[in-house]
Formats: sequence, structure tokens, C-alpha cells
Amino acid sequence: MYSQEQMLGVIQEKNVEFIRLQFSDIQGIVKNVAIPASRLGKALKSGISFDGSSIEGFARIQESDMLLRPDPSTFNLLPWTSGEDSREARLICDVYLANGKPFEGDPRYVLRKQLELAGEMGYTMNVGPELEFFLFEKQNGGSATTPHDFGGYFDLGPVDLAEDIRIKIVRALTEMDFTVEASHHEVAKGQHEIDFVYDNALRNADKVLTFKYVTKTIAMKEGLRATFMPKPIFGAAGSGMHTNISLFRGDENAFYDPETTTGISDIARFFIGGLIEHACAITAVANPLINSYKRLVLGFEAPVYISWSGPNRSSLIRIPAGRGLSTRLEFRSPDPTCNPYLTFAVILAAGLDGVRRGIDPGEPVDLNVYELSKHDRNDLGIRTLPANLKEALESLEADRVIRDALGEHVFQNMFRIGMMEWEAYNTYVHSWEIERYINIF
Repeated sequence: MYSQEQMLGVIQEKNVEFIRLQFSDIQGIVKNVAIPASRLGKALKSGISFDGSSIEGFARIQESDMLLRPDPSTFNLLPWTSGEDSREARLICDVYLANGKPFEGDPRYVLRKQLELAGEMGYTMNVGPELEFFLFEKQNGGSATTPHDFGGYFDLGPVDLAEDIRIKIVRALTEMDFTVEASHHEVAKGQHEIDFVYDNALRNADKVLTFKYVTKTIAMKEGLRATFMPKPIFGAAGSGMHTNISLFRGDENAFYDPETTTGISDIARFFIGGLIEHACAITAVANPLINSYKRLVLGFEAPVYISWSGPNRSSLIRIPAGRGLSTRLEFRSPDPTCNPYLTFAVILAAGLDGVRRGIDPGEPVDLNVYELSKHDRNDLGIRTLPANLKEALESLEADRVIRDALGEHVFQNMFRIGMMEWEAYNTYVHSWEIERYINIF
């Protein structure tokens, strides 16, 4: 992380000519405006104005004037400009209204607000997201899904043709202040994962967006297309964003209790209880696309049933083996198309609701939930996640805790965008229907 003085020194030393001011819309799509480095002083002092009515879910045209205010701690040089005479850099921005107040529809603000509420309770939240993605052959800019390689889980070259590309992505991320823990081939052909270290929720939300931006850019420069679409190939594993979570109280992990048989505290149990209670509403935020629900099906290790356990990967929430400062829970439903600011915000809101109310999650289910009968699941009180985007949005609409965490502006726009997506999908005649019905009926 850079201080403002360090940032200005690097800009001068590295001959930075342009700076990209980045922010995300409600859907988690990165937007940016490039300014000459000579205008950075103005941006830092009073912000850079832009038309918020042109950004999906931001503002109506009659109230469109907004400001981008750069966060100096997010300054990074863009690695792929290093060979040029002059360089480019980027800064992530917070969005403000023209009157100087934070914009309540800014996803970064939504997460900041929840982190402040956690701070009032004495907690900070750390997260460790694990993003999966596919690399496909780039075919004249089309949408073909031909895998770039035919490797499988943890394979290496020559089967894994993408080793060198992953290394280039890791190098670029490292230059942008990431600490990468591991990179490897995932289960499906053309599927990969790169993990970066656990950190404060806001910093790692910034890094999720940066990770996707870097991955897509490096892939494009290598003549490939990277996609974080949850389920691009029928019959293959989908891409998730398993999210590891812990609460800290000062330097102590609030999820750890050496006096219990499991090593986890009541705080951790109550946090899990909150996640279980609000899981269906969280799904609308953490799995925001029609395609997200093609991943949340049986047979591919993606969670379907709302339960918690120890190391059991058939549960929505599992507790990995590490204890002490490493004590954490893994929330397995999010996918990498989600807006990370909003997703981390609603996860925190649900968990804190569990802590405040002392919500008991019940006993862990250390069974393969996929193999249980419906009767057995009912006996254990195991519900299912929403089966489609419409069900998820209806759950979100009915959940006051998660709605309040998003704020009414974000909720109303997420609901509107999601229902428009559902209606468009539901009225479209798909090739599957034509092939199945046209010669029979």
C-alpha cells in the first residue's frame, strides 16, 4: 500500500503519463476514466466529476452529477505498460454525490458501512476468496467455449498448456502488491485457480476486481479469452468463489476457542447461524446471474443444501482444519461474477445478525448431504438454496437484514436488474427446446 507522498514519488520516478480511475457498478463491472497524471492533484483534492446516470443502477438523469475520489492506498502501476516510454497506473475510487456526501449506491461504500458496524461491536472481518476461471480459445471475438488445454485437477505441462499464462498472471498480480499463495489447474478442461492471501475484507474486495481485470487483460494479450462465468460448459465443473471468513477482535481470532472440542467459539457458531438463516437472500447477491444456478446443482461439489460441517465439502459452510489464528469458515456458494463488495457486506451482515441474536446453527452435518433422502434432510432441518435467480430475488426481497445491509438504493436496482434478466431469459426460445420438441409436437 502507498501513502499519498509515496504514490506521487513513484509517478514521477516511473514517468507515469496516465492514471485510470476505477470503480465498480452494482453488478461488479469495473468502470474507469483515464486522466493525465498532471490532473491527479485535482482528483485527490476535489474529485473528478462524471455522469452517474450513464452507469447501470447509479442515478436518474436529473440527479446525475457525481464525483470519483481516488483512494491512494490502491495505487498500482499497470504491469503490461512497463515496456513503454511512459507508464499507466490505476487508482480505485469511492463515489460521492455532488454535495460531498458518500453515494449510497457505491458498492465500496456499502461494504465500508458494514465494516464500521462490525467495528462498533469490536470486530474486523478478514476474507480469503478463491476464484476459479476458464481460459478459452479466442475465435474472432465470438462466444465459443473451446478449452485452451485438456488438463485436470493439479495437472502440469505438457497436458496443462496454461502453466506459462498462469505464471504471467501471477507475476502481474505480484507487481500489483498481491501475495499469491498458489496457482493450479482446476477440475475442468481449461479451468484454473489462483489464490491470494487472507486480508481485510475491503482490501480483498478491491483485489477481487483487480484480479479479474488482470486475468482478462493478460489472457487477451496471449490471444485467449478468460471468463469468470459460473457454468460455461454443460456437464463440466463450474467456477466458484469459495470465501474463507474470520472475525478478529484486536489480534485475536474471535472464531477460535481452545476450550471447546471443535476448537471453534460460540461467536463462530452464531456467525454460522446467521449465514444459515439468511443464506437464501445472500444467494441473490453472491450468485447474481441466470447462469449462476446452472452451477448450483448436484454432482459437481457446488453447494445445494444449507448445512454446516467440519471438512465436509457437501455442506454450504465448512470449517477447514486450521485452528488458532487460522480458524475460519468457508462459505462455498458465491461465484466469481458477484460484486465482491456487496457479497462480503451481506455475508458480514448475516453473520453479525447471528452473533447479536445468538442464532444456534444446530449440530454440524458430517455426512454426504448429497446422498441423504429428502426425508432425512427434512429430519435434519436442511433447506435448499434457491433453484433459480427469481427464487433468490424473492428471498432477498423478504429478508429485511440483508436488504438493510445493501441499502434501499442498491436493493431496488439489484432487484430490478435481476428480474429484467429473469424475464428476458424466461421468454427466450432456446435451442434445447427446438431440438427437443419441434419434431415431436
